[in-house]
Amino acid sequence: MPLRRFWVTFEPSGRRALVDEGSTILDAARSIDLNLDHVCGGCCSCATCHVIVREGHEHLDQRSEDEIAMLETADGQTELSRLACQTEVMADLRVKIPS
Repeated sequence: MPLRRFWVTFEPSGRRALVDEGSTILDAARSIDLNLDHVCGGCCSCATCHVIVREGHEHLDQRSEDEIAMLETADGQTELSRLACQTEVMADLRVKIPS
């Protein structure tokens, strides 16, 4: 069975990436050379890849305890905040990169 593919749209740029199901939001950003900070290299030990999932959040897995702990250090955290390195794409998403 072929993998499903989904669009990830990044705000404020409006750039879009088409990625395989299970790819992370960080993978999506990298696939279109979008500069999304990830100081720790994507291993959930910082919060520099903090994003806000504006659309599609209801299709995402729950945040892990490690992700929640890291997000507590992020500026501008909301209920829709996620770490791009930890969030697998399971549907079309609209994601805001906080400034």
